[in-house]
Amino acid sequence: MKSLFKIMIAMLLSVGFLNAQAISQTGEKNGYEVKLTSEKSLIVGNNDVFVQLSKDGKSLTDAKVKIKVFMPEMPGMPYMEYKAKAKLVGDKYKMMLNFTMGGTWQYQLKFKTNDGKIHTLRGSVNI
Repeated sequence: MKSLFKIMIAMLLSVGFLNAQAISQTGEKNGYEVKLTSEKSLIVGNNDVFVQLSKDGKSLTDAKVKIKVFMPEMPGMPYMEYKAKAKLVGDKYKMMLNFTMGGTWQYQLKFKTNDGKIHTLRGSVNI
């Protein structure tokens, strides 16, 4: 009976993992198109996330990109935050994010263009 229960739990968990998808979010800020993606579904722990910036259909590769992901304080749980700076890899900016627990994480993606302006895009992801 215990082994049957373990098999059922394992099957339910594997179905949940199979349904997980990589993130792909797009947005627009001040004429810039921003695409936030991952190759794999986001998990608790380290995740590689990519940001692609473009304006008028041309890829932007001379910006400085950083992100702050955070989970607001809740009863019995402190405020959590993780910051990362991106590095240009090809025509995308790559950064590693560490989510310390499952749930909805909010983010503030900031990028500074060569004209000195800082643009901020806000959103959220579910882990």
